[in-house]
Amino acid sequence: MPEPEAATPREYEFSEDTFQRVRRLVHAELGISLAESKRELVYRRLSRRLRALELIDFNSYLKLIEERDGEELQNFCNALTTNLTSFFREPHHFEFLSELLPTLERTNASTRRIRIWSAGCSSGEEAYSVAMVALEALGHLRGWSIRILATDIDSNVLERARRGIYSGEGLEKLDAARLVRWFHRIGRSSQYRVCQEARQLIAFKRLNLIDHWPMSGPFDVILCRNVIIYFDRQTQRDIIERMARLQRTGDHLILGYSESLLGVSTCYRLIGNAVHCRVSP
Repeated sequence: MPEPEAATPREYEFSEDTFQRVRRLVHAELGISLAESKRELVYRRLSRRLRALELIDFNSYLKLIEERDGEELQNFCNALTTNLTSFFREPHHFEFLSELLPTLERTNASTRRIRIWSAGCSSGEEAYSVAMVALEALGHLRGWSIRILATDIDSNVLERARRGIYSGEGLEKLDAARLVRWFHRIGRSSQYRVCQEARQLIAFKRLNLIDHWPMSGPFDVILCRNVIIYFDRQTQRDIIERMARLQRTGDHLILGYSESLLGVSTCYRLIGNAVHCRVSP
């Protein structure tokens, strides 16, 4: 019987104590509870930072984070956050938004103002999808202020979002009519840029959801999809409570399909697939 192959030795020692130290730092800085199953992911992503800084061990690296080295703290946060997204992901939500916007046109007629927040916007696909739907539904409006705030903790993906440039491969599932209407091909390349009309509706800002929020609202719609699932229950409660304070009765909060407010908040009533309506305080 052949001998089992030896495990490939690690480039850096990564002990149980080191992993738990990382987990504590991630929770303190981001409010995120890293599962035990993320051990290898953590090692791979942070090993890249050790190589880039030419450090010899994790202890040296984590001292930088604990001493709050500003630039590396940002790189640490960027490395350990997930950025899975696509245009019109979970399409039911955009169908709902398309139906809601004409109602907002009527209810907000006195202020001529609509505000939407994409919390955890990643590389911008969600925010641009919202902008496209808004222009399709309300493009006829003149003299209205329609703005989308798009926030994320990862400064790298935010920079990509601001550029608004995407590969043709990432647009393969996009409706052909929308591709033609809202994107411009860059020369003869396989890259496309979101048109200026959609880009100008969005302000991309860096925001850590467990830190101070500078905005005052109110937001007609908040999309926080596939974000709170990464936080522990108390942090979820805190974030949803703060979001509720930025919304009025009848405003909407949209979560990811796998996320629930059961045991988290009574500020909202579920009205559809992960779509919630703000109830009276």
